[in-house]
Amino acid sequence: MNTNTISLPHAKDLMQQPPRSPRLRLDGYVIMARMIDKGRATLNGTNGEYHFNCPVDNMLFGFKGVAGEEVRKLLLSGATDEQVAEWFDTHGTPKSPAEITAWSDQTERFSYSTVPEKKEWFGEECRRLRLDPAKASLFDYLEADDRDSHRL
Repeated sequence: MNTNTISLPHAKDLMQQPPRSPRLRLDGYVIMARMIDKGRATLNGTNGEYHFNCPVDNMLFGFKGVAGEEVRKLLLSGATDEQVAEWFDTHGTPKSPAEITAWSDQTERFSYSTVPEKKEWFGEECRRLRLDPAKASLFDYLEADDRDSHRL
């Protein structure tokens, strides 16, 4: 456990339960709820095997043009889910609701099986979780890995 932790009221213990699904949309954004859970747990020292500001979180940060450190500071302030969503709407690159929906829909379908440098790793991970790598999305993989890790 990290000795530089704080106590956030909404933080989950990710050693006991997984973060929310990457599919769950907050204010239209996929990944956001999961990123919030991981960020709060990291600040609390209860993130277990989960990482905040990881490549998946950075899909959201990159889309909005914000930095993980900015979001960490926001979470550190004790911001609620709604306040985080509002902050995303007012910071970084402005996005219309239609752009957010299109990005979220596309991101929900994304698969590492189409990324040459990740294809082999993704295939091995999918087979470990009994998923078909040719059909599995990144979100399918994350949810299956959460179930496997937490025996849900």
